[in-house]
Amino acid sequence: MRTRAAIIREPGKPWEVTELELDEPRAGEVRIKFMASGLCHSDEHLRTGDSTGRLPMVGGHEGAGVIEAVGPDVTRVKAGDHVVCSFIPACGICRYCSTGRQNLCDWGAQMMTGMLADGTFRFHDDDGADLGGFCMLGTFSERAVVSQNSCVPIEKGIPFEVAALTGCGVPTGWGTAVYAAGVRAGQTVVIFGAGGVGTNAVQGARYAGAANVIVIDPVAFKRDNALNFGATHVFASADDAQQAVVELTRGQLADHALITVGVLSAEVVDQAAAIVGKGAQVTITSVGKSAEKQIQLAANGSVVGWQRRIQGHVFGMCNPLNDIPRLLRLYRGGQLKLTELITSRYTLDEINQGYQDLDDGKLIRGVIVHNS
Repeated sequence: MRTRAAIIREPGKPWEVTELELDEPRAGEVRIKFMASGLCHSDEHLRTGDSTGRLPMVGGHEGAGVIEAVGPDVTRVKAGDHVVCSFIPACGICRYCSTGRQNLCDWGAQMMTGMLADGTFRFHDDDGADLGGFCMLGTFSERAVVSQNSCVPIEKGIPFEVAALTGCGVPTGWGTAVYAAGVRAGQTVVIFGAGGVGTNAVQGARYAGAANVIVIDPVAFKRDNALNFGATHVFASADDAQQAVVELTRGQLADHALITVGVLSAEVVDQAAAIVGKGAQVTITSVGKSAEKQIQLAANGSVVGWQRRIQGHVFGMCNPLNDIPRLLRLYRGGQLKLTELITSRYTLDEINQGYQDLDDGKLIRGVIVHNS
C-alpha cells in the first residue's frame, strides 16, 4: 500500500512530503488511517537536531484515526474502532506497566528509532530504505502500521482533531501539574511557558485546586490565552513575576514551578528554583539540547538548604490506557477545554508553515487534518 507522509531526512532541513510504501500489519499490529495529527514541539526538536533519532523518519506522534486492518493476535482493538495513539506504548505486562507506570513502559525503548517490536520497519522509501515512525507511530502519514500497544480506543462521537491532542500534549501538561508535581488545593503554582503543554498544565493546576496559577511567557498572545484557560496572573518575564509571587505568598514564595518551555535552558531552571520556597518542587517537563547540560544548581543554596525537589517525568506520569479516556470524559463533561486549544488547522502539505507558525509564537496547538 502507498501512503503520503511528512519525513525528516537530515537535521536542519524542512519537512519533506513524499509517498512511501507501507507494509501490512504483522502479529500484534494494526493499520490505522489517521484523521488528525497534532503539531507538537517534540517533532520540531527532531527536525532541528536538538533531539537525536534514526533518520530518515516519518514524523508525528499525536494522532487519532480509524483502525482499518488488524494482524494476527490483536485483542485490544478491531477494524472500525476509533483510537488515539499514545506516544508511549503501554504493553500492560512489563515491570512498569504492571506497577501503574505505563508512561515508563519498556516498549518505549525504540521511540527514537521508530522500529517496531520485532526490530523491523513498516515504512519504506522508493529506493528500498527503511523508515521508522517517530515514537513508533508516524502520525504525519495518512496511514501507518503500529503496535496495538500504542492504541487507546475512544468513543466514536469525539472529534478526531480533539482526540489527537490527548496522545501527548494534553496529558503531558495536565499530568505535569496533577501527577508529577502533585499540586494541591490552595497552593501557588508558577508555570514557565504557555504553549500547548503549558496551557494544559494551567488546566491541571486549576483542576487540582491551586489558588494562584501564575504564567510566565514572553509572547502576549500566549499570556492572554492562558487567562482564558484558568491562569490567575500572567507575566512576560521571571523578573516581573518574582516580586508578584513574593507579595501573593507573603514572602513564602511558590509551592511549585512547572517548566514547560519549548527548549529547556539552564537559565530557566535557575529562575524556577529561585521562585519557589522551602520544601517546594521544580517539575521539569521540557527537554533541552542533547549536547548541553541544563540543571546546574548550587546544592547548598538552591536545593539542600531549602529542601527543594527537582522532579523530571515523562508524559506527565500519566497512564495512557486510563488517563486518555479520563481526560476525554472531562472534555465531554465541560471540565477540560480541548477544542479551544486548536489555534490553526493545516493540510499535510502545509506542515512547514505550521511549524513556522509554532516557532513564531502564533500557535497554542496546530493540527494537521488528513484529507484521504
